[in-house]
Amino acid sequence: MTTVPTMATGPVTAAGPATATGPVTAAGPATATGPVTAAGPATATGPVTSAGPATATGPTAAAGPLLTARPVLTAFPELPQPDDQPLRIALLSYRSKPHCGGQGIYLRHVSRELTALGHHVEVFSGQPYPELEPGPLLRTVPSLDLYRDDDPFRTPRPSEFRDWIDALEVAMMWTAAFPEPLTFSLRALRELRARRGDFDVVHDNQVLAYGMLGIARLGLPLVTSIHHPISVDRRIELAQARGLGRLTKRRWYSFVRMQARVARRVGPVMTGSQSSREDIIRDFKVLEHNVRVIPLGVDTRLFHPRPAARIAGSIIAVASADSPVKGIPTLLQAFAKIIAERDALLTVVGKPMSGGPTEQLIGELSLGDKVRFVTGISDADLADLVASAEIAVVPSLYEGFSLPAVEHMASGTPLVASRTGALPEVTGDAAVLVTPGDADELAATLRRLQDSPAEREFLSAAALRRVQERFAWSAVARATVDEYRRAIASAAGRTPVAAHGTQRVPDHSAEAARRGSDPGGGAGLTIAQGAADADR
Repeated sequence: MTTVPTMATGPVTAAGPATATGPVTAAGPATATGPVTAAGPATATGPVTSAGPATATGPTAAAGPLLTARPVLTAFPELPQPDDQPLRIALLSYRSKPHCGGQGIYLRHVSRELTALGHHVEVFSGQPYPELEPGPLLRTVPSLDLYRDDDPFRTPRPSEFRDWIDALEVAMMWTAAFPEPLTFSLRALRELRARRGDFDVVHDNQVLAYGMLGIARLGLPLVTSIHHPISVDRRIELAQARGLGRLTKRRWYSFVRMQARVARRVGPVMTGSQSSREDIIRDFKVLEHNVRVIPLGVDTRLFHPRPAARIAGSIIAVASADSPVKGIPTLLQAFAKIIAERDALLTVVGKPMSGGPTEQLIGELSLGDKVRFVTGISDADLADLVASAEIAVVPSLYEGFSLPAVEHMASGTPLVASRTGALPEVTGDAAVLVTPGDADELAATLRRLQDSPAEREFLSAAALRRVQERFAWSAVARATVDEYRRAIASAAGRTPVAAHGTQRVPDHSAEAARRGSDPGGGAGLTIAQGAADADR
């Protein structure tokens, strides 16, 4: 679910910007009415007001009915609340593309539902900014936007530099590293330091950078979402890289070590699936009791079956076109086998890089106009497109949850998905599972479904039942508030009730770091924490 821009395939030198490929673009703009944006950071001496058309000081109701969900699985039972006063929530996200990658989609829905519950929500985000619905406030935390879609890996003009954080951002990019999590965390820490009295809790949407460690020292409780550990993406891309490309990818993913170090120290972590929980515990060495599972939701106001007949032979996938972990090459190879014997049309919601690996493969397979890539469409148009397809495919090599899979299911579109990561957990009996990376098996499965209306109807009905039972953003928000209150109680010195009546195990990781026993390298942590404090 998490997306970072695609990296350079060759070395990046300090002499100027790399000629790397750009970030994978979003499927298109949302049709939300838009966030309420602020002119600048608010002060702690008065109410927070908006520079946009309205302020969000109270609850905002959802625009349509939401599905009723069964209780969401978490590692702890719901705590008795001594009070029900609304919370003041700072929600942080270093990049928030509104239509792909998951972080921006999660941000939009959870901020809406938190506001609907009566809480005050301010979203702090770097570029690309999220598209929020009315209610939550957007506080922009601008970066130098070095990976913008129309000018990736650009060199900023001297007049654009504002402080030492900007210089650090450019220096890291020029040396083939990905700076955004670290530099956003330092900017966010500076913003929150000036407003520490304005919030009851801070929610980190997978920033996981050293600036987050300074938030606890401000006296602010912190809760973190990890949609899946990027260490998985790193393994997959390194396994596929060759020669010098392997070296530059290793440098690009160097931020993963930082995320692992920070994840061990930030306290409670939320994730969307048991599979992702196990990966976080294994790869990031986070204590088991600190990681809770809260499945994500789907916006059924948009994603639902349509009365119109589906387009015969149409197949759809929603994925970053050039990201190796999304498995688009496997889908293209399988589709080439299908059109050799029958008519079919493949639609990929995503934008391939010009001259990149996906475009090259399409040429090699002579797919021509049988494959189309769609981008720049609204959420409503995307939902119509998904609901019109005869079959949907999630061909990923790994997923920590997969919002597109749930959106396909909510639309009643028969689904084929890879048997990997959280996909079996998310889809249950509502999808046909195939071996990831096996184009022959995928092609055979697609042929069978195309020839079997009864099986497609069975999968459609099973998918709708599963969505109704399990996936609602309102339930996600309620479970998230439980974690907020638990973190607030812990920070105040009260001991939350643990699962099965057992007491929570104390977290001694901060003390271990001071003793220098961090397995990830305490020295690097000390240097970066010093950098985070340098802007006091």
